[in-house]
Amino acid sequence: MGIVLVEGQSDAIAVQVLAERLGLPAPRVLAVGGSKGARRAARELAGQQLVGLVDAAERRDFESVLQTVFICDPDLESEFVRALGVEGVEEVMAQQGELESFRRLQAQPFLRGQPVEHQLARFFGGRSGNKARYARFLAQAVALERIPRPLNELLASLASQDAQDAPRDR
Repeated sequence: MGIVLVEGQSDAIAVQVLAERLGLPAPRVLAVGGSKGARRAARELAGQQLVGLVDAAERRDFESVLQTVFICDPDLESEFVRALGVEGVEEVMAQQGELESFRRLQAQPFLRGQPVEHQLARFFGGRSGNKARYARFLAQAVALERIPRPLNELLASLASQDAQDAPRDR
């Protein structure tokens, strides 16, 4: 099985949770510490089969060193917001006891009137560890038939690769 390079821990968590939910073997996922870390990681893992998952704005950093890259548009959290819908994401937040916190954030003058997707991005990125926590919660909440496209395609490629690598009965 190949190695999946991702920008950060939240991406790694989402890939691992979804692979488990789909009954796939646990993929080796390496968070490279931001898109600029892809070059170093690819150099250190030369000879290994590598694929990447990256946010759209950082895609060139991954595409310059990897042949196969799956792009989250514009980022992982937005992919989950589209897959779950705003109400679905708010339900997840309510289950974590944080919907009222989100409502207070929405009422702040600098966010009032902004699109809810922008407000959600601010919520996910606003607290240390929040992106990783919510990557797990959202990956657990999304219906398997609604897994965001880049994650679904990445996992399908890993499953296909795993099937090709499996020894064949004679």
